[in-house]
Amino acid sequence: MGRSHLLPLVGLLFFSLIPNRHCKICGLNLSSGQLALITLALRACHTPDEIFIYDNHLLSNLENKFQAEIENMEAHNGSPLTNYYQLSLDILALYLFHGQYSTTHVAEHFAPENQNYYFHGHFIVDTGAMAVLALTCVKRALINGQTKTDKEDLRNIDNHIQSLVKMILSEKKENGLTGNTFSTGGAMQALFISSDYYKESEWNCQQTLDTILKEISQGTFDIPTAAAQILPTLVGKTYLDVNRGSSCASGLGNSNISSHKPTSTTPPNSPSNISVHYSVTIDEIYSTTVTVPSGSVFLDVMEEARKKNETLFGFTVEQSSWGPFITSVQGLKANNNNRTYWELLSGGRSLSRGVGNYVVHNREGLEVHWSKY
Repeated sequence: MGRSHLLPLVGLLFFSLIPNRHCKICGLNLSSGQLALITLALRACHTPDEIFIYDNHLLSNLENKFQAEIENMEAHNGSPLTNYYQLSLDILALYLFHGQYSTTHVAEHFAPENQNYYFHGHFIVDTGAMAVLALTCVKRALINGQTKTDKEDLRNIDNHIQSLVKMILSEKKENGLTGNTFSTGGAMQALFISSDYYKESEWNCQQTLDTILKEISQGTFDIPTAAAQILPTLVGKTYLDVNRGSSCASGLGNSNISSHKPTSTTPPNSPSNISVHYSVTIDEIYSTTVTVPSGSVFLDVMEEARKKNETLFGFTVEQSSWGPFITSVQGLKANNNNRTYWELLSGGRSLSRGVGNYVVHNREGLEVHWSKY
């Protein structure tokens, strides 16, 4: 695919992330991050010779939603309505399309020590990476005079970027992935635009790309959200390039990244039905064993368990851009302000894939665990 066609495709991927029931933009039944994605998608789907008519109503609503996030943080011990990944998308879209935001709020709330960058004490790579993209735009706006310059804000934002880049690199694995498979696309984008903050020897871009191509061949990025994060990096682009007329565009030009044809894999023969042990852990552990067809996902196991006992294994689920996610089990609901959620585990280890796309295995031990981050 030619590079000139990349961003319109990314735009279509962006747009596919929004649940169908939300596609009527005027309904505004959207989180701030979803609204930011729509804004990015509408612009990315236009070619440079087309005139993009900015919807002031759309931008003003994004400004309001971003402000509501800030107000919620001030009222609830730093917890936003959504998360820092979405807040970073808000800032990115507001900057690229000339919306209003407070650089002082950005400098204050996006400090690397903020708890919203961490999950169970571990740094969240994709959140940090999106913050680097957003902070880079804010920094360039201050330097270019597009935003009134406050030297202290500029210094703090520069320090934030430097610290976040260092933290991203600290999560690099031996195979080149950063954090996990799904966070690597965002990490690559962040590292593309922040090369002044690290030495060339600290990151082997080609090794990372080779590993990503192998993952692609195995169907890892079949979810639009995952594809939208990784696709720009395959040709050395970032979300900053969505508005090519912006001074925030990454300006990488033709990246010196080579690619090879990924190899295909053939799954081994497996039994038609498998047995899976499933547990719900709150204060006590509630367990059962279910039989599901081979190739089933975590959610299928939960549904079979619910059929056996609605009281112990009942749950609710909502759709998101990453697929379905668990909102409650036994009536106990996850809550952003209380920083509680339902954690998915296999063999006692936390899963990086969601309930709708983690394929389970015969005799596997699965668990949903009431947790706090």
